[in-house]
Amino acid sequence: WLFIGISAITRTVLLVKSIDMLELSFIEILKIYFIGAFYDFVGISYLAVPFVLYLFFLPKKFFNHSFNRYLTYIFTYVIIFGAVFLAFSEWFFWDEFSVRFNFIAVDYIVYTKEVIGNIMESYPMGTLITIISLISAFIFYMIYKTGYIDNFLRNQSILKERFKPALVFLIIPVISFAGVTQEFAKISKNQYDNELAKSGLYSLFAAFRNNTLDYDKFYITDKEDNVIENLKKEIDSNSSAFLNSNDVTREIVNPGMEKDYNVVMIVVESLSGKFIKSLGGRENLTPNLDSLIPQSLFFNNFYATGTRTVRGMEAITLSVPPTPGRSIVKRPDNHNMYSSGFIFKNRGYETKFIYGGHGYFDNMNEFFSNNGFSIVDRTDFSDKEDTFHTIWGVCDEDLLNRTIKEADSSYKAHKPFMSFVMTTSNHRPYDYPNGRIDIPSHSGRDGAVKYTDYAIGDFIKKAKEKPWFKNTIFVIVADHCSTSAGKRDLPLDKYHIPLIMYAPDIIKPRVVSKLASQIDIMPTIFDMLNWSYKSKFYGNDILKPSFQERALVGTYQKLGLYKNDKLTVLSPGQKIKSYKVLEQDVFNTKYQDTATGEESKNEIVGYYQGASSLHKKRLDRYDE
Repeated sequence: WLFIGISAITRTVLLVKSIDMLELSFIEILKIYFIGAFYDFVGISYLAVPFVLYLFFLPKKFFNHSFNRYLTYIFTYVIIFGAVFLAFSEWFFWDEFSVRFNFIAVDYIVYTKEVIGNIMESYPMGTLITIISLISAFIFYMIYKTGYIDNFLRNQSILKERFKPALVFLIIPVISFAGVTQEFAKISKNQYDNELAKSGLYSLFAAFRNNTLDYDKFYITDKEDNVIENLKKEIDSNSSAFLNSNDVTREIVNPGMEKDYNVVMIVVESLSGKFIKSLGGRENLTPNLDSLIPQSLFFNNFYATGTRTVRGMEAITLSVPPTPGRSIVKRPDNHNMYSSGFIFKNRGYETKFIYGGHGYFDNMNEFFSNNGFSIVDRTDFSDKEDTFHTIWGVCDEDLLNRTIKEADSSYKAHKPFMSFVMTTSNHRPYDYPNGRIDIPSHSGRDGAVKYTDYAIGDFIKKAKEKPWFKNTIFVIVADHCSTSAGKRDLPLDKYHIPLIMYAPDIIKPRVVSKLASQIDIMPTIFDMLNWSYKSKFYGNDILKPSFQERALVGTYQKLGLYKNDKLTVLSPGQKIKSYKVLEQDVFNTKYQDTATGEESKNEIVGYYQGASSLHKKRLDRYDE
């Protein structure tokens, strides 16, 4: 009851914090608290299992022994401390992501070095731990004063008498594990209401449990032949282009001489469209990018496929939709994918994944090194090259200076190059070198965005002095937006990102307003290079007149298709739903519920079931 009470207080604090985003009625509030209490009860029942087993098997004569007494005191304090610590953690997690614990929280537990370092750099942990310890001690003291613990320890029951209550305490988590899902929290069309109805502890358990999702088991399916046929129609209306009946392999033919332009792909951490003035976003956060846009090919109706860095990497490198569960980048069976890295490499390019952090994080080094790229990460930076860093990696100036060094090396070796550069400075704790911009370091996201913009501007200025500049296409794109939560499923404003292609000696500047997403980047670049190649990509050249406009967006559970001002969403439980997009900009999306989504079923199932099926069958590999 203590844990449920603390959780109820947490839920109230989060509710008040998000009051402007909620759609509440008296019934809605009752649902939030009663269903939330149910999830809290299920969550604590999991944690109680070890202590229940301990007490069940403890001999009667040791029940009131001093060892058991102090062990019980310690266990009680640890549980109280854990509950209070969880409450504080939920506040900070909600403040950043506006959701209960999810896949991101699981990653925070898995990658302890980076995450603990990030927390230590971002928050006054000494003060917070002291406050949590004191609150926990006060609660423990109040419980101790009631005599409840000592009365419990005077229990003289024998093993047989303990069997029934122990069985009840053990059956509850077993039944819950088999029958309870996050679906019970779907009490409203408003996602904030639904998140409040969840429990942080249970959501953490659920995220660990559901880190993979089998499409065929959880989502709407169709016959395999129909799926592949519909998928091909979505990818290319020219059916004769496909080489096989059972996959999407096709020949891309571009007549004329092929180009050997260098490509520098700068993938910017959390660069939401709302930070870009040219997208209708805020002014004066990205002056360098905004000055580049009139000189560039600028895509102003462009979307990320997901809400995590690995999703952006997956979409850009492999040109695949966001299949449910973990990103392919983090899956164990992700070698020799049909990667753009191999296409560049087999054309004689030096292909490098350049990252200022440790590339073992999120399995990035493993993925890139086995899909056509060599690795340059923090371990390769000398002390001289590392002038400033946080736990996530060297500052973006150092990263981009190293990118220039790698380009110089390739040019000296008479090799064209393709560099996939991943920034880190626009990430909590938002620290960066002082004196670069007019916003002090460690003061929030705005400063980190402006610093990254400064670093990119400095990089372009230096690159212009290089002999390889005139033969290089610079691509600047976000991995995902800075936030992901919204009132509705898959809020499109939380996927709207910039795409800038800058090459003043190669590309004629203009604005492209076609609806597209990250899976279309590499096919567009390959056509700029005028390459003919065999493709298994799901994306296409945005600039072609025949390009079919659409964007694929998703979370680890929700799978969306945005097309013709309509967003269709697939959800676990074989559910499909469509929304009419009334208004959409980089700050807000207004939807109107439409039909069940059946009218878009063939298209969306074609994409997602098709991608899942071809991945399972290993038909999305480069060498098979």
